[in-house]
Amino acid sequence: MTLITTLLAFIVALGSLITLHELGHYLVARWCGVKVLRFSIGMGKVVYSRKFGKDQTEWAISALPLGGYVSMLDSRAQDLSDLPESELRREFTRQSVWRRIAIVAAGPLANFLVAIVLYAGLFMHGIEEPSSKLGPVAEQTAAYTAGLRSGDTVESVNGKAVASWSELRWELIQAALDKQPARIEVRRPDRGQQEATLPTASLTETDLEGDVLGKLGLTLARSAPTLMEIMPGGAAARAGLQKGDELLAIDEQPVHDVAAVIATLSQAPGRTLQLQLLRQGQDLTLAITPDAVPGAGAEGAVTVGKIQAKLGQVPDMITVASGPFSAVGKASAKVWDTSVMSLKMLGKMITGQVSLKNVTGPITIADYAGQTARIGLVSYLSFIAFISISLGVMNLLPIPVLDGGHLLYYSLEVLTGRPLPERVGEIAQRLGIGLLLTLMVLAVFNDVLRLLN
Repeated sequence: MTLITTLLAFIVALGSLITLHELGHYLVARWCGVKVLRFSIGMGKVVYSRKFGKDQTEWAISALPLGGYVSMLDSRAQDLSDLPESELRREFTRQSVWRRIAIVAAGPLANFLVAIVLYAGLFMHGIEEPSSKLGPVAEQTAAYTAGLRSGDTVESVNGKAVASWSELRWELIQAALDKQPARIEVRRPDRGQQEATLPTASLTETDLEGDVLGKLGLTLARSAPTLMEIMPGGAAARAGLQKGDELLAIDEQPVHDVAAVIATLSQAPGRTLQLQLLRQGQDLTLAITPDAVPGAGAEGAVTVGKIQAKLGQVPDMITVASGPFSAVGKASAKVWDTSVMSLKMLGKMITGQVSLKNVTGPITIADYAGQTARIGLVSYLSFIAFISISLGVMNLLPIPVLDGGHLLYYSLEVLTGRPLPERVGEIAQRLGIGLLLTLMVLAVFNDVLRLLN
């Protein structure tokens, strides 16, 4: 079932984004008067097609699902010697350079527009995320040295407001990529506004690939240990514990995390303990006697205490919602920031400052698609928006074969006043195909390594 969910989520995400990308090319080509011969989702051999409209454009599904294309009337690909002048005027290369630029740029721009629409919708709906409130800050970490403490709520990083954990992480990574320290403003319950500076410029490429915030000593603020599930017939059920109860103390000794609760209960098999807990805002004290069950210790077989319940700690959550105009502004800014960051990461990969392990392929994308789909619609739509931005950025890279390569040709034509020589274009195409194949092999190689690890 998990595999089916992953495949369906991957097909829906990538299929819809490829379709919308090609639809951008198609619509602008029609608007510019260019005749479209085929609109294909997928590459290679056509497996299904139908023709529609005055121009009898062929709408096709092709064998290889990774990609798509819009085939236009083009003298470089077809023999047009028998066509009347009225049709030749609709040929692609006869259009002005600015029209050709518009047609080629429309695909990536469609991806950015899709991302803006999705993010704007999510911002208007409201996204529940972990807040930017800090949990315990361990000593001997950069965060502790900077003066940050448990309970601080981060309000801005380098002048940019943050409210959620993801926004905090994003701004710290941005600061690290820019090799700048992060100036942080926090609100402290007992002392109001405070400032701190984190040395994000010292983070290495390995740090950026892992838990960036954890490396700096920042942890999520979480609720008290909470009962997530009660097993029938166990000590927890007999004591009257309920799902959602928050454990505050055991025998008047405060417990701050799940590990502390488990350690205390396991050391008290058959012994009655007093649990101080919070239930729907009310303080309660219940007696519980952990069941004595066989266990293993450093010295061999031992008897440990268990209460037959699942414990967890819920992060401090907030719902981030915006009005329509604010949502569109925030969505546009997020798309821009994500695009810029993607280019920065690419530049650092090229210069060796960030590992090539960050290049991902279809297997990893499918895995993330499945994971986010199982979490919920909000996570899945956020994932689709991010992938849409990635597709837009990738297609704008100045690599022959990609849209960005064609835009580079037309930009040179604008500057020089004449098209790129056909021989130069052919050589560039071969180089571009070679580079893309190399990137695809690297991406799949990284995907396989992730599966094996």
